[in-house]
Amino acid sequence: MLAVVAQVLIAVVYVNAVEWGVHRYVLHGLGRKKTSRWSFHWHEHHKKARRHNMVDDQYTGGSWITAVWRREQTAQTKEVVGLLLGSLVHVPLLWVAPAFAVTVWLGAATYYVVHRKSHVDPAWAEKHLPWHVEHHMGKDQDANWCVTWPLMDWIMGTRLHATSPRASTAAPTTIVVDQPDVV
Repeated sequence: MLAVVAQVLIAVVYVNAVEWGVHRYVLHGLGRKKTSRWSFHWHEHHKKARRHNMVDDQYTGGSWITAVWRREQTAQTKEVVGLLLGSLVHVPLLWVAPAFAVTVWLGAATYYVVHRKSHVDPAWAEKHLPWHVEHHMGKDQDANWCVTWPLMDWIMGTRLHATSPRASTAAPTTIVVDQPDVV
Protein backbone atom coordinates (compact mmCIF):
# COMPACT_ATOMS: atom_id res chain seq x y z
CA MET A 1 0.00 0.00 0.00
CA LEU A 2 2.84 2.38 0.80
CA ALA A 3 4.34 1.71 -2.64
CA VAL A 4 1.07 2.69 -4.33
CA VAL A 5 0.82 5.93 -2.35
CA ALA A 6 4.45 6.73 -3.16
CA GLN A 7 3.89 6.06 -6.88
CA VAL A 8 0.83 8.33 -6.94
CA LEU A 9 2.57 11.18 -5.10
CA ILE A 10 5.69 10.95 -7.27
CA ALA A 11 3.53 10.85 -10.41
CA VAL A 12 1.54 13.92 -9.35
CA VAL A 13 4.75 15.93 -8.94
CA TYR A 14 6.19 14.42 -12.15
CA VAL A 15 3.11 15.33 -14.21
CA ASN A 16 3.19 18.90 -12.93
CA ALA A 17 6.93 19.16 -13.67
CA VAL A 18 6.41 17.88 -17.22
CA GLU A 19 3.51 20.30 -17.71
CA TRP A 20 5.72 23.19 -16.52
CA GLY A 21 8.75 22.17 -18.60
CA VAL A 22 6.91 21.45 -21.83
CA HIS A 23 4.93 24.67 -21.57
CA ARG A 24 7.96 26.80 -20.80
CA TYR A 25 10.69 25.29 -22.96
CA VAL A 26 8.84 23.63 -25.84
CA LEU A 27 5.61 25.57 -26.39
CA HIS A 28 7.01 28.98 -25.49
CA GLY A 29 10.71 28.42 -26.13
CA LEU A 30 10.68 26.59 -29.44
CA GLY A 31 7.15 27.74 -30.26
CA ARG A 32 8.02 31.42 -30.63
CA LYS A 33 9.67 30.70 -33.98
CA LYS A 34 6.99 30.73 -36.67
CA THR A 35 8.74 27.88 -38.50
CA SER A 36 8.63 25.59 -35.45
CA ARG A 37 6.15 22.73 -35.28
CA TRP A 38 5.29 24.08 -31.81
CA SER A 39 4.39 27.59 -33.03
CA PHE A 40 0.65 26.81 -32.90
CA HIS A 41 0.65 27.37 -29.15
CA TRP A 42 2.07 30.85 -29.22
CA HIS A 43 0.81 32.10 -32.58
CA GLU A 44 -2.70 30.58 -32.49
CA HIS A 45 -3.71 29.70 -28.95
CA HIS A 46 -2.23 32.70 -27.13
CA LYS A 47 -3.38 35.09 -29.84
CA LYS A 48 -6.99 33.91 -29.59
CA ALA A 49 -7.01 33.86 -25.79
CA ARG A 50 -5.62 37.42 -25.62
CA ARG A 51 -8.05 38.77 -28.20
CA HIS A 52 -11.14 37.12 -26.76
CA ASN A 53 -10.62 37.42 -22.99
CA MET A 54 -9.43 33.81 -22.49
CA VAL A 55 -11.83 32.22 -24.99
CA ASP A 56 -10.24 30.08 -27.69
CA ASP A 57 -12.86 29.10 -30.24
CA GLN A 58 -10.94 25.93 -31.14
CA TYR A 59 -12.24 24.48 -27.87
CA THR A 60 -15.86 25.52 -28.42
CA GLY A 61 -16.43 23.50 -31.58
CA GLY A 62 -17.19 19.82 -31.94
CA SER A 63 -15.55 16.81 -30.43
CA TRP A 64 -11.76 16.58 -30.33
CA ILE A 65 -12.14 12.95 -31.38
CA THR A 66 -13.80 14.03 -34.64
CA ALA A 67 -11.16 16.72 -35.19
CA VAL A 68 -8.30 14.26 -34.66
CA TRP A 69 -10.00 11.65 -36.86
CA ARG A 70 -10.34 14.24 -39.65
CA ARG A 71 -6.68 15.17 -39.11
CA GLU A 72 -7.58 18.81 -38.58
CA GLN A 73 -4.46 20.79 -37.75
CA THR A 74 -5.64 22.99 -34.90
CA ALA A 75 -4.02 23.89 -31.61
CA GLN A 76 -6.57 21.68 -29.87
CA THR A 77 -5.88 18.59 -31.97
CA LYS A 78 -2.13 19.06 -31.64
CA GLU A 79 -2.56 19.33 -27.87
CA VAL A 80 -4.64 16.14 -27.76
CA VAL A 81 -2.19 14.20 -29.94
CA GLY A 82 0.69 15.38 -27.74
CA LEU A 83 -1.12 14.31 -24.58
CA LEU A 84 -2.00 10.92 -26.07
CA LEU A 85 1.57 10.28 -27.26
CA GLY A 86 2.95 11.43 -23.93
CA SER A 87 0.60 9.03 -22.17
CA LEU A 88 1.49 6.12 -24.45
CA VAL A 89 5.18 6.50 -23.60
CA HIS A 90 4.27 5.48 -20.05
CA VAL A 91 2.55 2.18 -20.98
CA PRO A 92 5.65 0.05 -20.18
CA LEU A 93 5.52 1.36 -16.61
CA LEU A 94 2.26 -0.54 -16.05
CA TRP A 95 4.31 -3.66 -15.26
CA VAL A 96 6.74 -1.89 -12.95
CA ALA A 97 4.81 0.99 -11.38
CA PRO A 98 1.13 0.68 -12.30
CA ALA A 99 -0.11 3.39 -9.95
CA PHE A 100 2.46 5.80 -11.40
CA ALA A 101 1.38 5.05 -14.99
CA VAL A 102 -2.32 5.39 -14.25
CA THR A 103 -1.73 8.65 -12.37
CA VAL A 104 0.20 10.01 -15.36
CA TRP A 105 -2.74 9.14 -17.63
CA LEU A 106 -5.21 10.75 -15.25
CA GLY A 107 -2.94 13.80 -15.10
CA ALA A 108 -2.97 14.11 -18.90
CA ALA A 109 -6.77 13.78 -18.99
CA THR A 110 -7.13 16.30 -16.18
CA TYR A 111 -4.86 18.72 -18.00
CA TYR A 112 -6.98 18.55 -21.15
CA VAL A 113 -10.33 18.89 -19.36
CA VAL A 114 -9.18 21.77 -17.16
CA HIS A 115 -7.34 23.58 -19.96
CA ARG A 116 -10.32 23.28 -22.30
CA LYS A 117 -12.76 24.44 -19.61
CA SER A 118 -10.60 27.49 -18.87
CA HIS A 119 -10.79 28.59 -22.51
CA VAL A 120 -14.52 27.94 -22.88
CA ASP A 121 -15.64 29.45 -19.56
CA PRO A 122 -13.43 32.39 -18.51
CA ALA A 123 -15.49 33.05 -15.35
CA TRP A 124 -14.77 29.49 -14.22
CA ALA A 125 -11.08 29.99 -15.02
CA GLU A 126 -10.94 33.21 -12.98
CA LYS A 127 -12.31 31.35 -9.97
CA HIS A 128 -10.48 28.01 -10.29
CA LEU A 129 -7.31 28.72 -12.34
CA PRO A 130 -6.32 32.35 -11.71
CA TRP A 131 -2.67 31.50 -12.47
CA HIS A 132 -3.65 30.34 -15.96
CA VAL A 133 -5.72 33.47 -16.57
CA GLU A 134 -2.72 35.55 -15.47
CA HIS A 135 -0.52 33.54 -17.85
CA HIS A 136 -2.70 34.48 -20.83
CA MET A 137 -4.12 37.86 -19.84
CA GLY A 138 -1.41 39.28 -17.58
CA LYS A 139 1.41 41.55 -18.67
CA ASP A 140 3.99 38.77 -18.43
CA GLN A 141 3.11 35.69 -20.46
CA ASP A 142 6.49 34.21 -19.57
CA ALA A 143 5.31 33.18 -16.11
CA ASN A 144 2.64 30.97 -14.54
CA TRP A 145 3.49 27.98 -16.73
CA CYS A 146 1.33 25.43 -14.91
CA VAL A 147 -2.30 24.97 -15.90
CA THR A 148 -3.75 22.37 -13.54
CA TRP A 149 -2.16 23.70 -10.34
CA PRO A 150 0.93 25.85 -9.79
CA LEU A 151 3.19 23.50 -7.79
CA MET A 152 6.20 23.80 -10.08
CA ASP A 153 5.61 27.53 -10.53
CA TRP A 154 5.90 27.88 -6.75
CA ILE A 155 9.02 25.69 -6.63
CA MET A 156 10.71 27.38 -9.60
CA GLY A 157 9.67 30.91 -8.62
CA THR A 158 7.63 31.50 -11.78
CA ARG A 159 4.24 31.92 -10.09
CA LEU A 160 3.51 35.61 -10.49
CA HIS A 161 0.39 37.29 -9.23
CA ALA A 162 -1.08 40.27 -11.05
CA THR A 163 0.21 42.40 -8.17
CA SER A 164 3.78 41.07 -8.19
CA PRO A 165 6.45 43.58 -9.35
CA ARG A 166 7.52 41.66 -12.46
CA ALA A 167 3.93 41.03 -13.55
CA SER A 168 2.79 44.62 -13.06
CA THR A 169 5.82 46.39 -14.56
CA ALA A 170 6.58 44.12 -17.48
CA ALA A 171 5.70 45.34 -20.93
CA PRO A 172 2.86 43.45 -22.58
CA THR A 173 4.01 40.65 -24.84
CA THR A 174 3.40 41.32 -28.50
CA ILE A 175 2.08 38.48 -30.58
CA VAL A 176 2.83 38.87 -34.28
CA VAL A 177 0.56 37.05 -36.68
CA ASP A 178 0.27 36.78 -40.42
CA GLN A 179 -3.46 36.21 -40.72
CA PRO A 180 -6.38 38.09 -39.16
CA ASP A 181 -8.35 36.28 -36.49
CA VAL A 182 -11.64 35.05 -37.92
CA VAL A 183 -14.39 34.26 -35.46
